[in-house]
Order: sequence, then structure tokens, then C-alpha cells
Amino acid sequence: MLKEFVDVLVIGAGPSGCVSASYLFNNNVKVKMVEKTTFPRLVVGESLIPRVMDHFSEAGLFESLDSMNFEKKLGARFIRGNEICVFDFSNKYSEGWDWTWQVPRADFDNTMAQEVIRKGIDLEFESEVVEVNFEGKNSRTIVKDKEGNLKEIHAKFIIDSSGYGRVLPRLLDLDTPSKLDPHSSIFAHVKDVNRPEGEEGTLISFDILETQVWLWVIPFSNGNTSVGVVGPTDFVNALSTNKDNREALNNAIKLSDYYIKRFGNVDFLFEPVKLENYSRSVKKMYGDGFALTGNSSEFLDPVFSSGVAFATESGMLAAKLYLKESKGEIVNWEQEFTGYMKKGIGVFTTYVKEWYTGNLQTLFFHQPENPDVKRKICAVLAGYVWDETNPFVKKHENLIANMAYLIESEKKEIINSPS
Repeated sequence: MLKEFVDVLVIGAGPSGCVSASYLFNNNVKVKMVEKTTFPRLVVGESLIPRVMDHFSEAGLFESLDSMNFEKKLGARFIRGNEICVFDFSNKYSEGWDWTWQVPRADFDNTMAQEVIRKGIDLEFESEVVEVNFEGKNSRTIVKDKEGNLKEIHAKFIIDSSGYGRVLPRLLDLDTPSKLDPHSSIFAHVKDVNRPEGEEGTLISFDILETQVWLWVIPFSNGNTSVGVVGPTDFVNALSTNKDNREALNNAIKLSDYYIKRFGNVDFLFEPVKLENYSRSVKKMYGDGFALTGNSSEFLDPVFSSGVAFATESGMLAAKLYLKESKGEIVNWEQEFTGYMKKGIGVFTTYVKEWYTGNLQTLFFHQPENPDVKRKICAVLAGYVWDETNPFVKKHENLIANMAYLIESEKKEIINSPS
């Protein structure tokens, strides 16, 4: 059997894998990447948040991505009936990027993959990891190519960025149930023939159909738009009587007063894709000789577009900690990797939970707006969830619920007060 010897094996060529591999390569680490699929390929996660721009820039991938002229995302709009709340990333509490992109992931991921190949990184497509064995921190990974040939890759460290493939969680029995309620989504792309001119046609929007059910609309610079519905799994399943994803997504669009005219009679560019009970978690995020990054470890919910941000954050961090350890420095993986990532994941988990309770929606649509509160929430939505000078980060577990309670109490007082 053919054998290869590398410093780091990166499994998966999505954003997390490309960021970690590119950063390591730039620091003279011998990297091998394996990817089960061939690119370009369809994947969800088309709305980014500004925090990811730090990672693309630091990994040396920004210029290649910027040259693609993807649609710029300057903020996000939330719609609830006649109520509208717009967050502007340039008006946020924390310092950081004021914009990002909304992207067809097939093109976006392929651009990154081709850039790491151009750099000189060994990226092997259509190669599936079938077995991993560890001897201390050193690993021996068996990979099967598209012809069925087996190869043995010896590495000092593995970064698993396999996303929904979840290679090491499957092989090492690391999966564990998510703490979030079961939700599902169905999405597709349309040729946006009814797209309005100007800003309205480019705005990423979240249209709330019911407290726990919402429609996403993500316009791309190529004239297409991603449309998806998200909600409790039972609700999403009930959108079609015969499990027809096309019928289900059409029925969801019909529930939107705001978007029915724009998308009601537009055909889908591919058969709508369903992601059922998509939230994921793991028993641990690292071990001797490996780290799990991106969706191979945790995936929360698409409502605040945190998926790619956590993928690139964890990919960059795993690369930096390996590099530090390879130089003989002591790394406390529990504190510096798991502890750090869990802080950010914990903040977004609270926001996801409070979105579905309706408490966060109460804050979003409260009038008159509180500019200071909005700026601080905007920083969280932009991905700056480690900035503990922001009370909406530091006190996330109680602050949203407490503020929503006060707002609702004030409303009741006004209703019940004598005229």
C-alpha cells in the first residue's frame, strides 16, 4: 500500500479546511488535504457574517475570494408581517469588519479550493477516509480514492473539517445529541427574474412566518437567489403530504405575504434539498493528535448564519495551536480550544434558543428602537461573540429574556391602564 508522510492531515476542503490548511502552509507546515466529493458541489451555508473575513484575510484567501465579486452583505433584515428590523454591520458595538458576502457555496468553496491548490497545497478530491488509527499523537489514516485504491497517510496531527461528513465523530464514536430542539430546513435556488432594482433586490432577509418558522432569502450577484424554509421538524414535514420537497418549499413561500409575488411562480434551479434535524454536537472537540472543526463538531442553526464563522474560527484556532505545539510550546487544548470555542458557541446557542422562544424577536421589533441595544446585538450577529465588554455577550444567558419580559410587561401595563 502506498504511504505518505505529512505533518498535518486536513479532512475536508470547505471553509474550515481551507483556512486551516492555508494558514499552516503559509507557516511552512507540510499539509495534505483529502476531500470525499468533487468540486464544485452544492452545500448550505450561503450567508456569511463579518467575523469570517478576519480568518480569510489571515489565511491569505481574501484576495482570491474578493476577485469573484460575490454579493456584499452589509447587514441583515428581519420581517414580521408589517414590522421590519434592519441591522447594519457598520453600526455595531464591537470593532471588526463591517461587511461580508452572501455566496453560492459551490462557487465560493471551489474558489478557495483552487486557491490552496495554486499555493502548492496537496489537495486530493474524491478520496474517502475509511479508517483512522492513533499511536499516541501520531496517526495512520487509510484513504480510498475513486478507483478504489487504498493509501496510508501518516500524520502528526489531524484536523477534521469534514462538515456533515463527520469523519472522526463517526469513526471514534464522538457524536452526542444536540441540546437544541429538532429543526429542519428545505432550500433551493431560483433564477430571480422578479428581483427588484436597487438595495431591495440585494438584501438578505429573514421573513418570520410563525414564531418558530421563517423563510430565508439570499440574493447572489449572479442573478440567482437562495430561498429556504426553517422550522420545527414536524412543521416542515407537514408542508407536504407525500414528502415532496418541491411542494413543501412552494407551500412555505405561499405563507409569505412579503415574498409570494417575487417567488410564487418561479421554478427551482434544482430539486429542493432537505436537511432534517440538522443540529449536531460531540462528546469532545479534540483528542491526542486531532481536533474537530466546523460542522464536524458543532452545528447550531442557520438563523444567524453562524455556521461558517464557527467553522473558520475553529479551523484557524486548531491550526495555530498545532503550530504552537509543534514548536515545543505547551498547549492546554481544553482551555485554549474547547473552552474558547464553547464560549462563542454558548452565546449563539442562547440567541438561537431565544429566537425560537420569541424573546429575541420581541427585542428586534420593539418600538421605539433603543440604538445602544441594537448596536450591541448587531455585534453578536456580526460574529464578535468573544467580546465580553459587550453585555449582550457577557450576560447572554439572562439579558435577552429579562429585557423581553420587561418589554412585554410594559405593553400589558399600557393596555390595562385606564384611558
